[in-house]
This record gives sequence, C-alpha cells and structure tokens, in this order.
Amino acid sequence: MTSTPGFAATSAAPRLTRLSRTRRVSALVVLLVALPVLTVAAEGSGELSLGSDLLLNVLLVVVVASVGGIGPGVLAALASTLTVNWFLIPPRHTLAIESRDAVLELVVFLAVSLIVSVTVELGARERAAASRSALEARVLADVSVQAPGELRPEAVLDEVRRAFSMTAVALVRPRPGRGEEVVASVGTVPGVTAARGAVAPSPAARLRAGDELELVAHGPSLFAEDRGLLQRLAVAAGRAWEGQRLAAHAVELAETDRMRAALLAAVGHDLRTPLAGLKAAVSSLRQDDVDFTPQERAELLASVEESTDHLTDIIANLLDISRIEAGAVTAQVVPVALDEVVARTLLRVPAHEVDLDLSDALPLVRADAGLLDRVVANLVDNARRHSPAGARVQVRAEHRGQRVDLQVLDHGPGVPQDKWETLFVPFQRLDDKGVGGHTGLGLAIAQGFCDAMDAQLLPSDTPGGGLTMTVRLRVDGAQEVAR
Repeated sequence: MTSTPGFAATSAAPRLTRLSRTRRVSALVVLLVALPVLTVAAEGSGELSLGSDLLLNVLLVVVVASVGGIGPGVLAALASTLTVNWFLIPPRHTLAIESRDAVLELVVFLAVSLIVSVTVELGARERAAASRSALEARVLADVSVQAPGELRPEAVLDEVRRAFSMTAVALVRPRPGRGEEVVASVGTVPGVTAARGAVAPSPAARLRAGDELELVAHGPSLFAEDRGLLQRLAVAAGRAWEGQRLAAHAVELAETDRMRAALLAAVGHDLRTPLAGLKAAVSSLRQDDVDFTPQERAELLASVEESTDHLTDIIANLLDISRIEAGAVTAQVVPVALDEVVARTLLRVPAHEVDLDLSDALPLVRADAGLLDRVVANLVDNARRHSPAGARVQVRAEHRGQRVDLQVLDHGPGVPQDKWETLFVPFQRLDDKGVGGHTGLGLAIAQGFCDAMDAQLLPSDTPGGGLTMTVRLRVDGAQEVAR
C-alpha cells in the first residue's frame, strides 16, 4: 500500500480479529489432551488434596478460555467438574459425593471456572471494541484533517482489509445495464472482469459508501458491532474518493482557466498585429486626397492579403486547439502517399526557404491526409520562424522497417532537452519574443493531430545546432510503429 500523509505513521493498525474456527479447534485439542493428563497425574499421585486438583483444573479452564473463547471455556469447566467428580472424589467412578466439603469445593470450582470463562470473553470483546474505536477515530481524523484529494481511498480500503482480515475490499459504482465499475480496490477482487469491472455476488459485506458508491468486502463474515464500524469506514472511503475526484476536477478547472487566460492573451496580442495591418492598409487605400502609384497600391493590397492570411491562420489554430482540447478531433486514417502530401503543403511556402528531400519510392503510410498536411505546415512554419536569415529549412523522409520518419530540420538556436516537453504546451513560447505575432500553438496542434492519427512527434537536436522534429508514421500494412 502506498500510504498518504497521515497514514504512514499509523500503518500498524489494530486488527479486529474474532476467534477463528482454528482457535476454537485448538482450544478443544488442548482440553482433550490436558484434562486426561491432569486427571491421570492427580489419580496416580495420591498426595494432592482435592483443592490442589481443582486449582490445576482452573488453570486449564483459563488456558482453554483464553485460546478458544467462552464456548470452549464453559465446556472445559463442565468437563473438568465431571471428571474430578468421577475420578477424584470418593466414592470414585460414580457421580455421588459423600462429603459436604467436597460438594462445596466442586460447586465453587464450577462457579469460578464459569466466571473466568465469561471474564476472558468480556475482556476480549472490550479489547476488540477499544481497537474498533481507536481505528475509527484515527481513520476519521485523517479523513477530516487532510485536504480534499490528499487522502487516497485505497489507503482507507487497506485499513479495512487488514483490520477485518478481508481478502479484498473495493469501492464500486453501479452502472445501469452495465454491471458495476470498480473505482478503487485493494486485494484481488473476485469476479472482476477486464471489460466491465463487474463484482461477483455474495461478498462478506456490501454497504453504502456515498450517493453513488458501495463498499464491497470479501472475506470472513462480520458481527453486528463490526458492521457498524465498517459502515463508517465505508463512508470515509467514499469521501476520500469524492475528494480525489473534486481535486482532479479542480485541476481541470485550473487548466481551463489557464487556457482561457492564454486565449484572451493571444486574442489581445496576436490578433492585434494583423488587424492593425488591415486597418492601416484599408484606411490608406480609402483616402481620396492621396494619389498612390500602382506600385504603392500593390504593396498596400499585398499587406491586406498578408494580414488576412495571418489572421486566418491564427483563427484556424485557435479552432484546432479548441477541438483538440475538447477531444473532438477525428482522423480518417487511410493509406497516404507521403511525398504528395508534403509537396502539396510546401506549395504555400517560398521555394527558396525549404530544401525538400523525399524519395518517390517511399511506401504508403497510414495517416489522415488533411491532418498530416496541417502537421507539416505547422512544423515548417515553426522551423522557418526560428531559422536564421538566409538559412533553409530541410524536409526529408527515411524509410525504416515498418515506419517512415518525416523530419523537419532547422538550424536555429535549438531547444535544450530539459524543455522539450514544454514545446507542446498550448500558448507556450520559449522565448516569448517570436518573429511576428504567433500564438504558440503550432507544435501543440501538430502533437494533437499526430495523436489522433496514432503517429508520434519527437523532438531532437539538429547536428550542428538547431531543432529537428520527427513525425513517425506507420507503413501501410505494418502491425505497429517501433516506439
């Protein structure tokens, strides 16, 4: 068990054990062996008084009651009384007693033996009750003082399993028409199927643990007083699970807020540049008191077109990342000619900025042509923005067994390996400068589309400096990508 803070220091929880069948049998064995031995020894000795014989039998009753509880203890008291009467009190080998003192001694012996058996049983019950109270107080205190999400439900379930000697304990959530879902468990829960998580019937206990949860315990049957404690611990486990769910929901809300704030920042910052360009160019063209030369008019129209394209790209990226975050991206994965997709994508890029090295003999790959086009476009755009002036972006592909690696290389400043994971965080710009306005979504979108196509997007260092992004695609007919 992986203990949470607050459980580690109290992992040695009391075990609420009741007298098992094995212990009762052991007590009976002790009685059957020791009683004849004591009787034979006393009968053969002849030197011990009746009082001494009875004291030895009291000791036997105490031992039997301590091992097996009140049932074997009472049986030992009655058996010892009859045995002493039959073998040690004159007239022997009869149940008659000729001495009043012997009658008194025998009655006192029987009464003391019964009292001892009851006292031992009551002591055991009090110890069990104290253990229950200590366990309940400690677990409920841990639940109440720890922050939501800090206490794992498995920690409470493990306390239950060890305290009640259960083989398995689970929290389940009923799903109408689909059996039950196991949301947390310890031990091997019998009857759980991988497909549905349905719990087999006939558990030792099945108790409510919340509005939509039940605790299912498999193991020995429980007494009524144990079920009361188990019910409270079931509620504690349910609260721990609810706390974890609320904490996870809080993390999701925090991430949503972060995305919303980043989106607002992107709209406020990155959309301002193309909108300002559009406004300036259109306002200039509408001025009646200025005569623009054909070249100046062409430049202003080109500025309008460039700003419009930039604005279109930003909005498309925002829509794409929204689809990715919502899990609404669907990919139609079919055999695709990689060279055709890449060539079509690079038609939108100035030829002097890209070196293309793709063989016509590349095998077909499994991909969605539309998503792959967006992946390549974003990777090339990212490489162009980080390449030094005059440097060319390289796009090449290599066939390696059951996969094809499409690589986009730049020779810019590169990215340290410890920051590779942050490359794919939406709205993340490692330098927060950027060449022109950009939202920092290109690599995040490329990663999301690759995941949708069951492809991989891997960063690496470019020899000589820079960053290489590799799209690893399955060859059509291959069983899996070598990862």
